Amino acid sequence: MLAAGLALGRIEIGVLAGFGALFASLNDLPGTRSTGVVHIGLAAVAGALGVLSGAATAAVPSTWWVLPVLFAIGAASGAVSVAGPVCSRAGMQALVMSIIGVGLPLPGAAWFKTLCFLAGAGWLLLLRLVLRPPPAVGGALHGELAALARIFEALADALDAVGSPGAEAARRRLTAALDRGDEALRLRRLFLRLLRRPVRPAELLLAERFAVATALCDAGFALLWEGQPLAPRVGEGPRRLAAAVRTGLPPGALPAPGTSTAAGAAFDRALLRATVVFARTVPGVARAEDAAPLPAAGTALMLRRRVLGPAGREYGLRVAMCVTASAALALALHADHWYWLPVTAAFAVKPDIGPLFSRIVSRFVGTVLAVLVFAVPAAALSDGVWWTVVCAGVAGALVPVASRHFALQTGVVTLTVLAFVWAGGDTQAAPVRLLDTTIACGIVLVIGHLPALTDPTARVGHLMAEALRRTREYLEHVLTVPAGERPEDRWVLRRAAYSALAEARAAAEIVAAELPSRRGRHAGWFPVAVSSERIVDAVTACAVTIEYGAERPSSEEGVEVVRALDILADTLDGHPPVGGCPALVAAPASASLADVVVELRQIRAVTGGLTARGRSARAT
Repeated sequence: MLAAGLALGRIEIGVLAGFGALFASLNDLPGTRSTGVVHIGLAAVAGALGVLSGAATAAVPSTWWVLPVLFAIGAASGAVSVAGPVCSRAGMQALVMSIIGVGLPLPGAAWFKTLCFLAGAGWLLLLRLVLRPPPAVGGALHGELAALARIFEALADALDAVGSPGAEAARRRLTAALDRGDEALRLRRLFLRLLRRPVRPAELLLAERFAVATALCDAGFALLWEGQPLAPRVGEGPRRLAAAVRTGLPPGALPAPGTSTAAGAAFDRALLRATVVFARTVPGVARAEDAAPLPAAGTALMLRRRVLGPAGREYGLRVAMCVTASAALALALHADHWYWLPVTAAFAVKPDIGPLFSRIVSRFVGTVLAVLVFAVPAAALSDGVWWTVVCAGVAGALVPVASRHFALQTGVVTLTVLAFVWAGGDTQAAPVRLLDTTIACGIVLVIGHLPALTDPTARVGHLMAEALRRTREYLEHVLTVPAGERPEDRWVLRRAAYSALAEARAAAEIVAAELPSRRGRHAGWFPVAVSSERIVDAVTACAVTIEYGAERPSSEEGVEVVRALDILADTLDGHPPVGGCPALVAAPASASLADVVVELRQIRAVTGGLTARGRSARAT
């Protein structure tokens, strides 16, 4: 991109298109073609809006006018970022490109700059779709089939780990594989609806096989809850199914039934169903939704709670303050090329990369290394700009490798950005870049530790509350729908609950890894995540035992447990009931439901202290 701009004599085209391609490469994550289009395309549109707003703001005569604009954009991008990983990358890209759009002096109208940025992102997306090795099996469905095979392989590993210390970790890996499979199938169906193309037989067969995988995983979760070690041949069935998906060959004879518990019987029946489905060459359904319904990616109410709730407000305010403070200080120090400081702050404040202190250190180390490396050719070849093309090309080629660590990724991105801005006319000395980076990291570190402003309880508590609400929906379905009816709905609700719990657990792990001064009163969130996961496991075991003849819990017991989940979710979300939380239910007669109550009591014991300390800290 940069070389094309230099060849045309329009360096602004190469710089902006290069930025578009750079950010698109950062969002080019492993996955199917459909997921690639969404991950790259959504972030590119957000970045284009950032360029447009930044270029329009740059047209205003007053330089200090950028501060309220950046505060508003920072607050909006931060709030949107809590909606999920894809929205987080899109919000961050919009913020960074708005800063570059207003701070990097490039000629051209705002709409022209926006189109140049989109052209660069579109070029990389085109390469992503075209330059792929021809798949040995599956054709256009190769990515979706690979995701399905990984589900079977993760299930086999989980079955091998039943009753061992690694069972919890294996279950989380299985949940992650299911989430990736859900995303792949959901996005493919979305594109089919947008293109108004009829579903092909191969896509229907894929949906049926995904339904088989879901049924096997449902029984597998129940086996994990029972905790009784299984014979090695139990995991052999999913492994043969995975090999059949990858090679396109029949799975051969699957292991015969050999378990006596309700969970084992459910697994054997699902394996028998898999034998029938994998033997088909013609689909047995007319619509993919009939074979494998998928959980909703997020309801409007859930997204609104996240963006406009305490988590969205807290992170939005933190991003806005960090970026605005950095921009104000940069304008006071050097008004010509001030954008480096707020851009550094925007990257450093991103919360889903890792704990605050470690990402600040990684950001600083990566930037220092990149500036020192860039200073060598800049000092030796300062007369021309063609060497920046080589520098940007080498750094761009390292993006996939550097994504393994934030410090390496920071170094590669910084090296590429330095090449772009140098070609665009900003030849500021390396010591100034290092000073700006140090100041920005210091601002983020200070604001990130202000107890009255930043409270990890807001984000973690909200995610835990959403997970408990989804768990409540799952439990309510198990307790009210007759056994054997609408099993697909139960699978959808279970996957939605596990997916929400995985996100909440990731946030809790980040908080647990913070510095002692920051994590002190929040260290109890990790046990809450563990107990919440065990509740979903217990509900799955309850559903399986009911389906195979166990007595259904009484409606009174079910109502009390569901109500207890609702109260806990509201409490974690910052809305405790008036008069305090009522006493939890007594131990139910149902063994599976009794397990749920045990975990509820554990969560109640932990969250009582967490929410009280959180309210005390915010009041202080």
